[in-house]
Amino acid sequence: MAYLEPARVTVGVDTHKHLHVAAARDQLGRRLGVTIAPASRAGYGELLDWARGLGEVEAWGVEGTGSYGAGLVRFLAAHSQRVLEVNRPDRATRRRFGKSDPVDADAAARTVQAGEATGVPKAQNGTVEMVRSLRVARQTAVKARTQAVNAIKALLVNAPAELRERLDGLSTTRLVRQAAALDPGDMDTPTAACMLAVRSLAARYQQLGAEIQLLTRELDRLTLRHAPGLRAVLGVGPEVAAELLVCAGDNPARLHSEAAFAALCGTSPVEASSGKTRRHRLNRGGDRHANAALHRIVIVRLRWHQPTRDYVARRTAEGKTKKEILRCLKRYLAREVFAVLRQLAQQDQPTAA
Repeated sequence: MAYLEPARVTVGVDTHKHLHVAAARDQLGRRLGVTIAPASRAGYGELLDWARGLGEVEAWGVEGTGSYGAGLVRFLAAHSQRVLEVNRPDRATRRRFGKSDPVDADAAARTVQAGEATGVPKAQNGTVEMVRSLRVARQTAVKARTQAVNAIKALLVNAPAELRERLDGLSTTRLVRQAAALDPGDMDTPTAACMLAVRSLAARYQQLGAEIQLLTRELDRLTLRHAPGLRAVLGVGPEVAAELLVCAGDNPARLHSEAAFAALCGTSPVEASSGKTRRHRLNRGGDRHANAALHRIVIVRLRWHQPTRDYVARRTAEGKTKKEILRCLKRYLAREVFAVLRQLAQQDQPTAA
């Protein structure tokens, strides 16, 4: 009798807010089926049971692991499943094969089988996920506070003369303090209405300022506790450390090399040679928040770190432009930060009994 080898299943998942669509293929690339499940814990269990019913599950390729697919990734990881991050198909592929949820799910499965999807998704189950949540709240609070003070200054441009002259020329701190103390009185004149609006915006500015201070303290505490080595790097404060940790994720061991981290941060050199000219340019891809964090570290070191200042002087004498020098410095910083993250990953690994 012929021996029938059990099917080794690869599953691709196209994730959405309320529903997930999954498609499965065997080790020979044959389609095994398509299913739809709700985006809930019960739905995740249905997907896993469905896949196991088709054979031995080798890997899952999931789109949107940082958004709609985050819950599914955490569920599968908790059940010891191998999960890979899959990017959406490019525009040329979509034009050739069309667009539908089953097509996208099947494309995710084929991408995993072809070896094109090799990225491990972020774990999103530890201190870094806490940092990410606090950072989102802080960023939106900073943006809203800026909008509030801009609205105050815009209202004062065409405010009644007595109110404009009273608040004109003040610094932001004094402007907010005096605006919060305004007494509009009876609401029967344009001046009273403008005073109430300005006072309301000033109170909002103060409330948001208190929120920002609270969130900054928590970020400072969490980053110091989780990554003291990163905070010890010259130029790294709570916000910069938070951005770099969020870029790496709760499982920094997924970053297999220093070059991969540099590419993730958008600091890897991109060749821009033509003819007899041989040069490299800035990388405009990658995580731009992490790239901005590295840029802020460079700016601090240009002011306070003498070896960095000496390096800039030497490279300027060699004919390098300011942009090229900054690119080189950020690439060096990516190497320094990656070394710290690698130590952090080694500490997080469980020690052998």
